[in-house]
Amino acid sequence: MSNLLTRVLVAAVAIPIALSIVWYGGLPLAILVIVAAVLATRELFDLAEKTGVRPLRGLGMVLAALAPFATWLIAGARTVEVMVQPAASDSAGARALADIPLWLFVQWPLAGALIPVVVLAAVLWKRAPGELPLSAAAVTLFAPLYCGVLPAALLVIRYAGGPGKSWAATWLVFFPLAVTWLCDSFAMWGGKMIGGSKLMPTVSPGKTRSGAVAGLVGGVVTALLFVPLALAPVGRAFPLALAAGMGLVIAAVAQVGDLAESLLKRAAGVKDSSALIPGHGGVLDRLDSLYFVLPVTALMYRAFGVL
Repeated sequence: MSNLLTRVLVAAVAIPIALSIVWYGGLPLAILVIVAAVLATRELFDLAEKTGVRPLRGLGMVLAALAPFATWLIAGARTVEVMVQPAASDSAGARALADIPLWLFVQWPLAGALIPVVVLAAVLWKRAPGELPLSAAAVTLFAPLYCGVLPAALLVIRYAGGPGKSWAATWLVFFPLAVTWLCDSFAMWGGKMIGGSKLMPTVSPGKTRSGAVAGLVGGVVTALLFVPLALAPVGRAFPLALAAGMGLVIAAVAQVGDLAESLLKRAAGVKDSSALIPGHGGVLDRLDSLYFVLPVTALMYRAFGVL
């Protein structure tokens, strides 16, 4: 079976499953993001170890799991209140359940400030001076931020888009995903058909400047089609001029995210972060662009009143 056919078959199965989980929301969606964060962190640690750095794997993966879990609690605070309080407004248990995310929202900066303390204490205990303790601490801290905090922006978008099972919230999540995926496809097609000078040959030898421009065009076209076809029917449309601008920004950021992960793989001397997903490489390979795209999209949604 060709690699392209494998990629298409895996995508044909994975996308409907992801769509269903995003529509359902709740704990299943949080678990999906948590699992992806842990797997990606493991892959990033594998890359680090190929360069001679030994991060604290267990601690790093726990921190990566905590990031989307805490985001789920915080982002779902309003949803919990809406779903629980009307049905049991006099229940002390219901009020406590609704108050937990609000407490976390206030206190999480203090708890987050303890994370470097924990990591450095663990490095002091586990790594000798000759075992690159500074690099070990840096990678142990960076991986949960990159693989756990950044993709947790998906949960922020999902819950800000609507409580419970929601197609409106689902399509708001899939707007940046669709733009990113089509940007990647347009960039690949444009690069093959037009060719020309390389974009960053020392980082990703296959990418061309013409492909990058084609990716930007593909992002704008996808955004202009997605708004009337997916968002308008669920009452979440926004002006096409804004859609075009957001599509351009998302497509540009997606390509930067892709190149950033390519730099890490190049330093480790590998083509893929792992072979976990047939035809697609690892979790890092599939989510590299989205790590940059999701928080940027969440900020644009907020800035322009989409959410």
